[in-house]
Amino acid sequence: MAYLGDPIDAQLAAVAGSDPDLFVELRSAFLDSARRQLDLMRRSRCDGNWSMAGMRLKGLAASFHAQGLMLLAEQALAGAPGDPAVLRRIAHWLDDFNAGPDEEVPLAGDPETGLA
Repeated sequence: MAYLGDPIDAQLAAVAGSDPDLFVELRSAFLDSARRQLDLMRRSRCDGNWSMAGMRLKGLAASFHAQGLMLLAEQALAGAPGDPAVLRRIAHWLDDFNAGPDEEVPLAGDPETGLA
């Protein structure tokens, strides 16, 4: 699986500064929230619930600059409610993100990264 989280990890690193524990906590909170919205989409029984969970997922993704997830949420909103294919793609994206980078993500304040 390819790791897809570089832009979001850069955003989280900018927020966390030089605190690795905060970085891990923010990353975990993002993933938990995204999975919660995916679960709500899977369980939605009407167009309104599907749309609400999809918009929340899209907003969460946009807030953290997770472009791939945001595009998938847009696909879900434009398609048929309950579409299993888009739900699988979202779950796959989240699994890839959860797998994390092969190397440790540098935090802001590290002179080698160039992050302020």
